Amino acid sequence: MNKKNDDNFESALRRLEQISDLLENEDTPLEESIKLFEEGIKLKEICEERLKSAKVKIDKIVKKNKSLSSTEFK
Repeated sequence: MNKKNDDNFESALRRLEQISDLLENEDTPLEESIKLFEEGIKLKEICEERLKSAKVKIDKIVKKNKSLSSTEFK
């Protein structure tokens, strides 16, 4: 996992997708699968944090501009 790319949502998401593909591959050895799973959990948390931060920013913008409205998404 590259620390520089951890700060970028898109990079983290792409890596998470790669990990998912590798874990679905039956040829991936067990030890490597465990390491990939751990990395995936960290990346999932990074993505969730970035999404929460983005939602807070959007909510602040919407609050400033009363003519806009936000819809909760999950």
